[in-house]
Amino acid sequence: MTGALAIQYLVAGLTYGTIYAVVGMGFNIIYNTTGIINFAQGEFVMLGGMIAVSLHAILPLPLAIAGAVLATMVVGALIELVFIHWLSRPTVLRMIIVTIGISILIREVALLIWGHNVRVLPYFTGNEISAIDLLGARISPQVLWVVAVCAAMVALTTAFFQWTMLGRQMRACASNQVGAAVCGLPIRRLVTLSFVLSAGMGALAGCVVCPITYTQYGMGTGLAIKGFTVAILGGLGNSLGAVAAGLLLGIIESFTVSQLPTAFKDTVSIAILLGVLLLRPSGLFGARVATRA
Repeated sequence: MTGALAIQYLVAGLTYGTIYAVVGMGFNIIYNTTGIINFAQGEFVMLGGMIAVSLHAILPLPLAIAGAVLATMVVGALIELVFIHWLSRPTVLRMIIVTIGISILIREVALLIWGHNVRVLPYFTGNEISAIDLLGARISPQVLWVVAVCAAMVALTTAFFQWTMLGRQMRACASNQVGAAVCGLPIRRLVTLSFVLSAGMGALAGCVVCPITYTQYGMGTGLAIKGFTVAILGGLGNSLGAVAAGLLLGIIESFTVSQLPTAFKDTVSIAILLGVLLLRPSGLFGARVATRA
């Protein structure tokens, strides 16, 4: 393998890895606040891309993306209010079944609205011809958008949970919901907010990656598996660990494709997930799981 080709695979891995990291962080935002593993997280990415494509037919691209993110955040809130809010101390198995059911419902509604067709947004800047030359490798300008936007989301999310009062309240809810409620924190609102934030992050990621990977009604399932793998690999509840795990998974997948048929790409994620669950359930980065009452 030449140096230029290795760089090409590395950049591709980092691009997909940032998307996996954002999906994994979406898992962690909801898990840290509620203890729920939301297997509908990948559908938020799909909805962001699909809604943006539809809105772009009548609106400029920036407004279409903003509208798609807002609409998906509303969907996230509705999911929590309609399907989650009324449940009282549900078991883990019950919540897994509920979120898988939600994922199937969203996917079928998307199929009804948009059909089987693959859809795409235009490049934010430039086009395929205006690729950047990096040591012999050709890098699409949209790749820079994907990395920059996802990195900004990671940084802003980290800052939100570390330095804002609302973020600290959500962390308190993650630590002990009963204690947080006794202290007067609005637990129900914080849970709804966690779904809204994760939906918005997923939708924005779906918009920026849409010009590269395209979007289709059934893409959310694969992303949910990748995001869950990343969340487990980084240590469930550890968002920074999810970022590192997402980049690692993306790079491993990219170089796997260079040696094996493309069909084995998803097999790598499943194998890593099973290996981590069997050998190191706490994740490679040793993150502890958020403690709850």
